[in-house]
Amino acid sequence: MAIILRKPLAQADLLDIWNFIASDSFEKADQLLQKIDSQLKMLASNPGMGRKRDSLAPNLRSFPVGNYLIFYRPINQGIEVIRVLHGARDIQSLVLRLLLWRINRKVPV
Repeated sequence: MAIILRKPLAQADLLDIWNFIASDSFEKADQLLQKIDSQLKMLASNPGMGRKRDSLAPNLRSFPVGNYLIFYRPINQGIEVIRVLHGARDIQSLVLRLLLWRINRKVPV
C-alpha cells in the first residue's frame, strides 16, 4: 500500500476546509474530505499524475479536487502532502511566505 505523509500545514488546511463547509453542511464537508482522501490515495499510487510546480518549489506537484488544489511531493513509495488550498488563493504568495518564514527561522526548506 502506498504511503501518504501529511505535513502539519496540510492537516490544518483539511481541518479548515471541513470547518468552513460544515458551517453550511456536515454532510457536504464529509463528502469533500472523502473525495480528497480518495485522490490522495490515487496520487500516492501514481505520484507523477499531478502538474509539476517546480517554479514554486523543487519537486512540487499539484492536483485539483473540485475547487481545491493538493500540493504534494513524490517520496519513496508514496507522497508527502504539503498543502491543500482553495484554487482562488494566491498560491505563489503563500509559498513565498512559507519559504521566507523557514529561512528566517533557519528551518530546512
